[in-house]
Amino acid sequence: MQKKRWRKLGFMRRVLTCAIALISLVALFSAHLHLFFPPSQVSMLPDPYKLPTQHEMQYQKLSRERSWIRPHLSKAPLPALKLDGANRSLDFNKLWKPPPNRDFTPCVEPSSSYLAPQETRGYLLVHTNGGLNQMRAGICDMVAVARIINATLVVPELDKRSFWQDTSNFSDVFDEDYFINTLSNDVKIIRKLPDDLMTATRAVKHFRSWSGIDYYEQEIARLWDDYQVIRAAKSDSRLANNNLPPDIQKLRCRACYEALRFSPRIEAMGKLLVDRMRSYGPYIALHLRYEKDMLAFSGCTHDLSIEEANELTAIRENTSYWKVKDIDSTDQRAKGYCPLTPKEVGIFLRALGFPPTTPIYIAAGEIYGGDSRMADITSLFPILMKKEKLATAEELDPFINHATQMAALDYIVSVESDIFIPSYSGNMARAVEGHRRFLGHRKTISPDRKFLVRIFDKIANGTMKQGKKLSSRIIEMHKRRQGSPRKRKGPITGTKGTDRFRSEEAFYVNPLPDCLCQKESTENENSTTAVLK
Repeated sequence: MQKKRWRKLGFMRRVLTCAIALISLVALFSAHLHLFFPPSQVSMLPDPYKLPTQHEMQYQKLSRERSWIRPHLSKAPLPALKLDGANRSLDFNKLWKPPPNRDFTPCVEPSSSYLAPQETRGYLLVHTNGGLNQMRAGICDMVAVARIINATLVVPELDKRSFWQDTSNFSDVFDEDYFINTLSNDVKIIRKLPDDLMTATRAVKHFRSWSGIDYYEQEIARLWDDYQVIRAAKSDSRLANNNLPPDIQKLRCRACYEALRFSPRIEAMGKLLVDRMRSYGPYIALHLRYEKDMLAFSGCTHDLSIEEANELTAIRENTSYWKVKDIDSTDQRAKGYCPLTPKEVGIFLRALGFPPTTPIYIAAGEIYGGDSRMADITSLFPILMKKEKLATAEELDPFINHATQMAALDYIVSVESDIFIPSYSGNMARAVEGHRRFLGHRKTISPDRKFLVRIFDKIANGTMKQGKKLSSRIIEMHKRRQGSPRKRKGPITGTKGTDRFRSEEAFYVNPLPDCLCQKESTENENSTTAVLK
């Protein structure tokens, strides 16, 4: 009996020793994780994304009650790091560190001579056109136009006839009350035209693209002599990027970055996606513009089958408002006019030094070719997330059949990401880049597609190998393409007419110098003054 008792005590002692050792190992591992992936803080969204308390509480309750389960990731070994950057031990913080913002901060307050809206001369109706971000820019420009021509702006009508066939109204996508109230000191805005003017004759105009203030004050404002209602048939690119009065430029920024926030329902869902994405640690938002509409529009068919290329060509030829039909895909790609493929993006990210454990949010609709086209990048970066993985079907159900609202969710997650990388410089890429510049020049890496496709072709034909040398070249090429402060680019030298305006960097891509001021400390006083650069 005595021996049995000693055996039991010995066995219990060994069990306790193992348990203590296991607890110590877990604690050590936890500390290691916290060192490299600090605990996620609750997302502090900028003013345009702050949620009304009741909606925030509603969605906190919603997220507890609904059965979203963090996606299971494969336990298979992660792929070996072939392209590990110039240094295999690339510092984690350096990889994610945003560019220095040189103390630039938003400065959008009107001047002392700016007056509240006076008695208006008539009503401006606006039919926006394009996708979400094209419409956003157009709406903000029409706010400025209404101010210039002294019009009452009727809440703009969203495009329901574009490629996406979205039936969403303004209030489905944007916070209509907030939009009207925030701009009350700038422009009078009403929800609909007065009943007595519903049948009135309207001046329907296609405002001239990239027009300056003289065009609107003279040619357009003159229409008030004969009409009480002016209808803008299109809204995109109708206002010049440069050489407008400072108060008009600041108004465009107030409209875009303060007044035009998304509807409470969209913002709440967007915040939920951001919080869930942050549970994986710092993340990249990858705008992977490899969807059917973009490939058809741009004529880019690299690495596609003959059947796929023919399908895209047919879509382009049958879409009446796409004017260019005959496109040479090889020439487009060589000039850098095509979106990078998912495979090319994977090679690019690894060359920059991002490890396989990097969480990536795919800000896009349905990728052309589906999972098979995503296989290469997924093998390199297994933590590849999208809306459909981060939310339940029930949570996404209110948005799923509305392309504009789904794009708005991607917009929020992209603006809030630690790093934003677009595979193509389309409307969303430009809008998100500009918004991130306005919010403090958050890190945005813009791939040099013209340079990269030459590299990818050499890798494909075996004349260049993946490795340290190639990685160093790609890193060096993109050192100055990370969203650091700079003035908006003007037109390309030698261009004339509309080509001159088209070659300019768009206003909403880079709101500096008009809406960002640099703080400079003076030697004579401790205060800091804002100086417009």
